[in-house]
Amino acid sequence: MVNVKGFLRNYADSESIFKNRKVLQSNYTPLNVPYREEQINQIAGILAPSLRMERPSNIFIYGKTGTGKSLVIKHVVDQISEVAAENKINLKVVYLNCKLKRVADTEYRLIAQIGRELGQEIPPTGLPTDEVYKIFVKIIEKEKMLLLLVLDEIDEIVKNTGDKILYNLTRLNTELINSEICIVGISNDLMFIDHVDPRVRSSLSEEELVFPPYNAIQLQKILRERSNLSFEKDIVGEGVIEKCAAYAAKEHGDARRALELMRVAAELAERNNSDKILIKYIDDAEEKIERDRVLDIVSTQPKQFKITLYTILSVSEEYANKKGSQDFYTGDIYALYKENCLKTGTKPLTQRRIGDIIAELDMLGIINARVISKGRYGRTRRITLGVPENIVSKINVMLKEGLGL
Repeated sequence: MVNVKGFLRNYADSESIFKNRKVLQSNYTPLNVPYREEQINQIAGILAPSLRMERPSNIFIYGKTGTGKSLVIKHVVDQISEVAAENKINLKVVYLNCKLKRVADTEYRLIAQIGRELGQEIPPTGLPTDEVYKIFVKIIEKEKMLLLLVLDEIDEIVKNTGDKILYNLTRLNTELINSEICIVGISNDLMFIDHVDPRVRSSLSEEELVFPPYNAIQLQKILRERSNLSFEKDIVGEGVIEKCAAYAAKEHGDARRALELMRVAAELAERNNSDKILIKYIDDAEEKIERDRVLDIVSTQPKQFKITLYTILSVSEEYANKKGSQDFYTGDIYALYKENCLKTGTKPLTQRRIGDIIAELDMLGIINARVISKGRYGRTRRITLGVPENIVSKINVMLKEGLGL
């Protein structure tokens, strides 16, 4: 039997490899935001009129995950809030992450949450949506405020509720007499704004900013600055920061991923009673994070998604055993997919809809689906798995258990 208590006692008595663990966590806001001076100045310039109680232009900010969008916005609005407080300006900042459940999964909940952030108790359900809007408008009109409303992951609102809510929010200023609202939208989806109502787009995107990804050299500096705050001297081994930055640069310059890699590598070193973070722990951390990410994505998907993925894994294994190749085509999976639907008591989707799910799996990086032309016979997708073999086996077990196969 494993002596868990003994391990825990040793852990409690030993010194932590961390000086400050929070510095490497995603919710940490540093005083300095490297390589984003241009964006900080642009956003500060756009939002500065709020300090004269004049409504700034709405801003739409987009860029890939980990490019510093949320960090920069928080940095700028924190500074604006401080100046407003010093000068007794009635300016209020409300920041909402729209990806959080029960915050933005319905129009009612989003408006109710904004109202709560402004100090008004609103029940989570039970009122007509129009009534919640009236309460919200009454609050800000009474206070005669300028509201900076920051909607992070704004594309999630549209996925959950459609773009009507954005239209309503951008048009509220026409109803207000004593107050004004400025909306700052943040999205990882570069194409999101192209799919909303043109009226919403013109109102929401009065100003647009694109955040470029960080390169490997920039990521090294960010990691070095954070590591100096997070660890004592000589804890980070030679080549560790460079390796960590190279991994993250490969993932579209994602600084958040680089910091997560460093944190998880340090935790793995600590569990192995090492007083130094070595390159091998970066490799182990990369594998662990990738495995956890993929398993988390798969576990939260609808049943049809899971049946399709399970079918793809089964066909891939069959082709590898029979033909020595894991490559196959869209048409190869549909018959087996229908069999799996029958086994799970699920009504099969059309082959066209399965093609859409395959495209989603490709977008998530779980498979690679390359479109191949077959001349007068049309087009198909050549499918290969996009995740390592050790993760594939874990996904297979999860899907089998979840689907009862």
